[in-house]
Amino acid sequence: MREIKRITIRDVARMAGVSPSTVSRVVSGNPRISIETTERVIKCMEKMGYHPNAIARSLASSISSTIGLVMPQGPGEALSNPFFPEALSGIIRTSSEMGYDILLVSHHGDEDGQVNAIKAMINASKVDGILLMTSRKDDKSIAYLDSVDFPYSVIGSPDNGQMSFNHADNDNIMAAYELTSYMISKGFRRLVLISGGKELTVTRMRITGFRKALEESGIPYTDDHILVGKFDEETGYNFGKRISDPVNRIDGIIATDDVLAFGAATALLESGLRIPEDVAVSSFNNSVLSRRCNIPITSIEINPGRLGEESVKLVIDSILNGTRGKSVIVPYQLHKRASTEGFTK
Repeated sequence: MREIKRITIRDVARMAGVSPSTVSRVVSGNPRISIETTERVIKCMEKMGYHPNAIARSLASSISSTIGLVMPQGPGEALSNPFFPEALSGIIRTSSEMGYDILLVSHHGDEDGQVNAIKAMINASKVDGILLMTSRKDDKSIAYLDSVDFPYSVIGSPDNGQMSFNHADNDNIMAAYELTSYMISKGFRRLVLISGGKELTVTRMRITGFRKALEESGIPYTDDHILVGKFDEETGYNFGKRISDPVNRIDGIIATDDVLAFGAATALLESGLRIPEDVAVSSFNNSVLSRRCNIPITSIEINPGRLGEESVKLVIDSILNGTRGKSVIVPYQLHKRASTEGFTK
């Protein structure tokens, strides 16, 4: 059976030569749209057989000036990681400056639970746009938002094979490549990467950069180089204890988050190992944990406040102008500290 293509606001806007937001305003009968433009849009809608669904009509007639901010997990768990409060600060500041409120939404379930939370916000006309704080492979929330053509942006990047969407991110492949290459240049070659969820796009990209640096340095890569758990201190600590076993012969750790690095460093020191003489440690985020650890940790500054700021601008651009597929790459910086410095093998 031949699949029938669903006509969206973007299709109508393309034919009429206007923005998707203009089509929405025509649907709502907004008097600020000229008669000429209104007639052109209506003719295109009739020609294409476009019928606004209940969500589109509700959005067109009811502006909330609110952005729904979707946390990746329960607020207690998320906010315990310094990345999220810093990103949240940029989100709240920028949205306030641009005249929008933030509705914080969390869930304790799986991906389906997150999608249901998003559906509830949209169906109740509580928000004009959605901001997701993470992206993952085959992301169900992104697929749903695309299917209803709802304005959104993401802190994170599209995974391979995903269609492009509005997003703010770092160049995580290059950042991981640079950090790994730096570790290798210091003489640390028996390296492992400790990370949280492998389904997350940020993890997958940092693994790619890590692997690229190893292979370019002639270090054979295997799956044993990757240690995956949760983005929490306990995961870092448990892997640190495993690495402390001399049988493992690991001399360098790259953690994808300072929380993981802090846990690993604690375990190493408890086991009587020296940092960096026995095992060097480095990580991402450049949070207070990396700066205040007993042995200050070399870390990549990813500028979470700026990521939050840019993601808000993107979702508001999507709300007002129908912008889709736009990206902003936020620069990163490598901060070298005692956990790798002052010692070369």
